[in-house]
Amino acid sequence: YLIQPLLTTITFTVIFGNIASLPTDGLPQFLFYMSGTVVWSYFASCLTKTSETFVQNANLFGKVYFPRLAVPVSILFSNLITFLIQFGMFLAFVLFFALRGTPIQPNWLWIALSPILMLMMAGLGLGFGIIISSLTTKYRDLRFLVQFGVQLLMYATPVIYPASSIPERFQWVIQANPMTPVIEAFRFAYLGAGTVDLNHLLYSFGFMLVVVIIGSIIFNRVEQTFMDTV
Repeated sequence: YLIQPLLTTITFTVIFGNIASLPTDGLPQFLFYMSGTVVWSYFASCLTKTSETFVQNANLFGKVYFPRLAVPVSILFSNLITFLIQFGMFLAFVLFFALRGTPIQPNWLWIALSPILMLMMAGLGLGFGIIISSLTTKYRDLRFLVQFGVQLLMYATPVIYPASSIPERFQWVIQANPMTPVIEAFRFAYLGAGTVDLNHLLYSFGFMLVVVIIGSIIFNRVEQTFMDTV
């Protein structure tokens, strides 16, 4: 829970911060990369684990009936525990840097909105995950592409670079990613730097609702016949 995000942050700091010299919106490189790593890890973990719902629980589903959607939802809560542990480590480093005199300006209003940001992360992970899970009942090899696809998606999300560093003509591409406003708002809330736009956040929230609704519809339809294909 602690070593993985810590080593990932150190690796990003050395490679992207020191060697590639990517900008970090004036924030300490370590805090910048850790904030992105912690947030992205929760989303990625929710997506990858929920995407295997039918395949991993086929035996259980075949023995007893219960609302199948309870399994991917339970994954969100179990991953939330991991996120809170890693988030606690992030706050400890924020306090450490603040005590050393690093100019960090948290925004208390946005901090109060953190539960909404967490809901958006969980919803996006759940929505995409159950859609992919439904497809894997017929296309089994699809699950092998999920983790690789999530890694590629990370580079299209401001985890290792700030959204402000993207040229203006390509801003629409990065903002089309619903995770972009979430990560930027998270950094703005706790570190005082980042590109926050209410319209972009509303877009992400609406995108999350649509994905969850579509995913739930597909999931509920597939669960009725999935034992014939799994």
